[in-house]
Amino acid sequence: MCAQVAQAKKLLVIEDDRELIDLLTMHLTAEGYQVDAAADGEAGLRAFQSGQYGLVILDWMLPSLSGIDVLREIRSGDTRTPVLMLTARGEEADKVLGLELGCDDYLTKPFSIRELTARIKVLHRRIERAEELARISSGDRILDLGPLKIDHGKRKVQVGGEPVQLTVKEYDLLYTLASRPGRTFSRRQLLDLVWDQDSDVYEHTVNSHVNRLRNKVEDNPNRPRLILTVWGIGYRFTEEFL
Repeated sequence: MCAQVAQAKKLLVIEDDRELIDLLTMHLTAEGYQVDAAADGEAGLRAFQSGQYGLVILDWMLPSLSGIDVLREIRSGDTRTPVLMLTARGEEADKVLGLELGCDDYLTKPFSIRELTARIKVLHRRIERAEELARISSGDRILDLGPLKIDHGKRKVQVGGEPVQLTVKEYDLLYTLASRPGRTFSRRQLLDLVWDQDSDVYEHTVNSHVNRLRNKVEDNPNRPRLILTVWGIGYRFTEEFL
């Protein structure tokens, strides 16, 4: 447990503004965090791959490798470490792109240090809550639904006996639906349950995650049998395999 707490307190800042790095390091260190920093995308990715961090603060516009490319690389092998994007790009389309590629939160420059530290704490609480639910509330619960098998204690998914790699949000969305077959969830309900009602995300983000899930768990994503659309409302998981 002590090792987990120590890791949660270790942050990686990938940001090319040296003054901002110094500012973040000073304030986050005062909050009890250990801060490592990298000033370009390639160095940041190397630092992430060689260390174990409780959270990554990632700028979008970086030399050598963009923040979005760094995010893609991180999520190609790590679906659990929270990533908070810091960027001057405030357009909705940019926020949606970052969230869909796997960042957990998005803070637009300029920002306050108080808001940043509050969001870091929220992300840590969210991860702790998910792990606690998996460990205690559901124990070793296994859902066996036709071709789909979910081992919730281990947060592992198989389709047709083959393992499927999901991001944290993809898994949470799938489990929320599959654990209640036949129940229709509105997009807003799914945002509240999976993304937390305080998160700055949008209802069409749910649609994008459902599409990505279907590509991973459905035999034919264009004619889904597992995750069904309830037109005008949201989604439900099929009752076919009960």
